[in-house]
Amino acid sequence: MAKKQTFGDKMSKKVVDTRLNVKVIKPYHSEKGNLKYLERFVKINDLSEIDKIDISR
Repeated sequence: MAKKQTFGDKMSKKVVDTRLNVKVIKPYHSEKGNLKYLERFVKINDLSEIDKIDISR
């Protein structure tokens, strides 16, 4: 049985995402009073949107 799809065909179908991946780190105090960090990866369209990002626990 012959292979119908080549690796090049698979790569040409891949959709390129133009958004940027940004890692957001937010500090918060735990119930015991210790400082902990919440880390999330967020996709944004433009660097000017960085100030508008809000992540919560």
